[in-house]
Amino acid sequence: MQQYLDLMRDILAHGSDREDRTGVGTRSVFGRQLRFDLSAGFPLLTTKTVHFRSVVVELLWFLAGSTDNRWLNERGVTIWDEWAAPDGELGPIYGAQWRNWPSADGQTIDQLSDLIAALRKDPDSRRHLVSAWNPAVLPLGGVAPPDNAAAGRMALAPCHCLFQCYVDQGRLSLQLYQRSADLFLGVPFNIASYALLTHLLAQQCDLEPGDLVHTFGDVHLYRNHLTDDIVHEQLRRAPGALPRLEIARRPPSLFDYQPEDFRVIGYEPHPSIRAPIAV
Repeated sequence: MQQYLDLMRDILAHGSDREDRTGVGTRSVFGRQLRFDLSAGFPLLTTKTVHFRSVVVELLWFLAGSTDNRWLNERGVTIWDEWAAPDGELGPIYGAQWRNWPSADGQTIDQLSDLIAALRKDPDSRRHLVSAWNPAVLPLGGVAPPDNAAAGRMALAPCHCLFQCYVDQGRLSLQLYQRSADLFLGVPFNIASYALLTHLLAQQCDLEPGDLVHTFGDVHLYRNHLTDDIVHEQLRRAPGALPRLEIARRPPSLFDYQPEDFRVIGYEPHPSIRAPIAV
């Protein structure tokens, strides 16, 4: 994961100081890319601890099409708490768009089921895309996330908003486009989540996992993370060996995995580094 640290140094050296929606401010660069060969190990950051179970549970929540934060809370995951409405609703965020995109005829489109079917039927297609960016239900500017969710809009606009799959010589690769990326807190989680999704798609389509390509628009470090005990502490740490992902079974469909189906073998990270979340 040296490339992750190199991107952090790139932002420190070449980034522009910018204001943002949260009021915290960032140092930002535009248009960067990371690439991970999933046959070389599972890309779980080792220079600080990433809570793998939360990665798993959140991805399964997306795959279920759920937007109810209570589902996560019932499984001990609190990463969406700051943005949820009082009833737990987050509006039509990722899971809703992936599984229930509204169509013009009043029906809904299950993008993930269609993706699996297309990968099996026509692996060479250039249309293996899933989008979470639906302009009709983006949050209104100046409105708090819980209030947007309560009004039926997304609590937050999708950060990781589009992914495309590519099949070559029995290997399935996935490219993610992330329009906005919190490098310190969010990106390690995003890398692990889409690496896991690539493994699941590959397993369900009788393919091997290939590359995860992570393409960024605005990738940034929040101003209150640019401290000796947060960003600079991470940069002092040497990356360790990547762990290996173990999937215990192949369920009947992409939507039937359970949290206990996954574990990472040989994950020996540095300790956690706590940092404030920009809401």
